[in-house]
Amino acid sequence: MQTTEISTVELAEAQLDKISRMVKSMSGINLHDGKKELVKARLGKRLRKLGMRSFDHYIDYVSGDSSGMELTAMLDAISTNLTSFFRESEHFDYIAEEVFPKLVASGQRRLRIWSAGCSTGEEPYSIAITAAEKIPDLDHWDARVLATDLSTNVLRQAMEARYPARKLDAMAPQLRHKHFVIEQSNKERFYRVADHIRRMVTFAHLNLMGTWPMRGPFDVIFCRNVMIYFDKPTRDKLVRRYWELLSPGGTLLIGHSESLTGIQHKFKYVRPTIYTKN
Repeated sequence: MQTTEISTVELAEAQLDKISRMVKSMSGINLHDGKKELVKARLGKRLRKLGMRSFDHYIDYVSGDSSGMELTAMLDAISTNLTSFFRESEHFDYIAEEVFPKLVASGQRRLRIWSAGCSTGEEPYSIAITAAEKIPDLDHWDARVLATDLSTNVLRQAMEARYPARKLDAMAPQLRHKHFVIEQSNKERFYRVADHIRRMVTFAHLNLMGTWPMRGPFDVIFCRNVMIYFDKPTRDKLVRRYWELLSPGGTLLIGHSESLTGIQHKFKYVRPTIYTKN
């Protein structure tokens, strides 16, 4: 089959509108103005892989795929997954210095944290490492981190728990030594998350716009750099659902490019990007 170069496939406004409505209805992601080139570049790769010559053909293909596999592939391609270990480190400092000491003092010995939009796993593993470092008798706790994402591709990577050495360059050496195992492959060094950390984390595919099977309550919810892709009504609904799943005194952490300003909510503002349910 003849291959069409990505650069030669044009994306008309009408085609972008159809794709945007499909993505919005299935995932809540709002492909607002300024996303045309992103959509063209990322879905252009799908066209090339499938041997298609126009976005009209691709739209028809997605719409007619009863298995839903290409819709999943399209959402995987559209989703942006940028993350790192201990990204926005003040959030990890906050749970270490404020959240965990209160739970220890309460004597409850139960910990539930949700990483919503976990990407390739650096965030939930960072949460688990923080708990292991800051809760002295964690082995005697019922401690679980739920990590979910819309993208099946990043979940596969997250569950593998194996990262190139460069991904851990900024991490304190003592954390690397305690919580990772070194692996060598074709002269390149990798770090695999150690079993005592991996056991704390459960990964699952979840569309935030769909049904949530978990019932909580959660002590902390990380939802960082996720709501920027949603419109205001979707953000309103999402924040209400987070409120319902958090335990009294629970904490919601959002990304530094996000805010609850303009959203009707019951959370107490603590500091930028940190809110509690009182």
